Amino acid sequence: MLMKEKVSVITGAASLRSIGYAAAELFAEHGSKVVVVDVRMDDEIVAAVRASIEEKLGRAAVVHGFRCDISKPQECEELVRQVLALHGTIDCLVHSAGIVRSQSFMEIGEQDLDTMLDVNLKGTFHICQSVLKVFAQRKAGNIVNLSSLAAQRGGGLVGGAHYAASKGGVLSLTKSIAREFGHLGIRANAVCPAMIDTPMLDGLSAERLEGITEGIPLRRVGTTREAAGACLFLASDLSGFVTGATIDVNGGSHIH
Repeated sequence: MLMKEKVSVITGAASLRSIGYAAAELFAEHGSKVVVVDVRMDDEIVAAVRASIEEKLGRAAVVHGFRCDISKPQECEELVRQVLALHGTIDCLVHSAGIVRSQSFMEIGEQDLDTMLDVNLKGTFHICQSVLKVFAQRKAGNIVNLSSLAAQRGGGLVGGAHYAASKGGVLSLTKSIAREFGHLGIRANAVCPAMIDTPMLDGLSAERLEGITEGIPLRRVGTTREAAGACLFLASDLSGFVTGATIDVNGGSHIH
């Protein structure tokens, strides 16, 4: 088991179709104590996530959950306090919470831009900063941030310029954390998924989706478990000498 007895905080995990949930399931499969986090999280969703994971694994799993609005730094601080009260430590953060909106550049208003940056970029900063306080004291810890192909190519297939810019900021922020905290034994890496079978693709017509997949070398969309697999690699000791890196999970749609 790659994450045996490790405490992993995984954001953006309320939907059973999300990368966050898939990461929670895979990490639990590898022995991690999982804390799922989402702005929509409540007791009912936590119970559904735990039940789904345990049904998949065929055994009991240590799964807890908390609500957190990552755009509010005080809520990120409270989340960390809750996890520490529950488990006493945090070993890993997989941050996959975020929003996406498809708007042309000239349609993006000030409120649209503020909301996108508040959640995707500032939210990433807030949750990482709160967790890093624990990691710095322990002189150990691991961060995996979910960015996007949109950050690399400029604009997204399902997101506008403000989405791409926010996710580009996540890449730069992750590299900055890796550089600043590496001497403490803390690693930070990013995953750039694209065309993963999540609710983000629900707005695409069948014709549009078929046209997009024809341009992907693997000729299909990816699964959330495949994206979660990259997160597991980066969170585990298998990648012990990897930090400041970006792992592409896009079926070859952006080879660079």
